[in-house]
Amino acid sequence: MRWQPRPGGWVTEVARRIGPLKVASVYLAAEAEAHIGGDLYAAARTDDGTRLVIGDVRGKGLSSISDAAVLLGAFREAAHQHATLAELTRYLEGSVSRGLAELTETDHDADEDFVTAAVLDIPDDEPVIHLVDCGHPLPLLIRHRQVTALQVRQPEPPLGLGEFTEPGYRVETFPFEAGDLLLLYTDGVIEARDRAGAFYPLTERIATWEGEGPEALLRDLRDDLLAHSDGSLGDDAAMIALSRTPASSTAPAGK
Repeated sequence: MRWQPRPGGWVTEVARRIGPLKVASVYLAAEAEAHIGGDLYAAARTDDGTRLVIGDVRGKGLSSISDAAVLLGAFREAAHQHATLAELTRYLEGSVSRGLAELTETDHDADEDFVTAAVLDIPDDEPVIHLVDCGHPLPLLIRHRQVTALQVRQPEPPLGLGEFTEPGYRVETFPFEAGDLLLLYTDGVIEARDRAGAFYPLTERIATWEGEGPEALLRDLRDDLLAHSDGSLGDDAAMIALSRTPASSTAPAGK
């Protein structure tokens, strides 16, 4: 995995094939003068599946970039080590909180930062998604041209705010079968406005989409989003799309 700097944040390159998953990703940077946060995403292989994180730092300037780097580093280090998704998320919360505390000593604006995040575990041999949502926009599942938001029963607080609550990091499970498409995104997508001030209608656009596969989905969404916003985003926007292939066509990670 190779670190990639982006205006406003950091991401790691995501392979187009990870185990039984086909994956596509896109990062769109906001206009240079916007006060933006750091969007981030990453994926990691485990012995029996794939773990992913997508997040959005709610902060400004250099502190948001640092917060994003802290979370990505913690995920990269711990995704292979923590047995459960709840334990992994709890570790990420601790890492972000410590990072924010250190930043606050030199940047007083950092005490208002936090990170919304969705943390997922997708087993190789079970047609499901395990999800912990920490204040992040809900993933969208596309099945037979129907779009469903993965509505969690117990949203957790954003990372970095755990000291103010007692999050349990409840893991919720949803079906994810061969042929399904999953879309993860940051709120820079759904908060993009057209000239009249209307937000980008992501769910409605996907409901009328007639293509196939993660790469085609993100290519079409990217073009449509930029057309909607007249090529000028007010916030960074990141998207990851995934599909599960039949078990018989599973390829090694990164192929």
